[in-house]
Amino acid sequence: MGRMSKKEKKKICAGCRNNFYNGNNNLGVAECWCFKSSKVVMKKKVHVDQVPPWNQKPIKTLSCFGQPRYVFVGPKQTY
Repeated sequence: MGRMSKKEKKKICAGCRNNFYNGNNNLGVAECWCFKSSKVVMKKKVHVDQVPPWNQKPIKTLSCFGQPRYVFVGPKQTY
């Protein structure tokens, strides 16, 4: 995937349930605990109510990215 700057990598955090911890809070927490070890990966975003086969295209995301009511599976996974 190539090297990304910290700023570019944090842009991918937008929409993640833990992005609140990337300075988007009034608690003084500046960075999510997962951010430092995260990797940029390709995954499919699958809604929990979606039945297989999962034919959507993979998206570039962080290995730790998560959203309520979605799971992220391998880029070639169909079920």
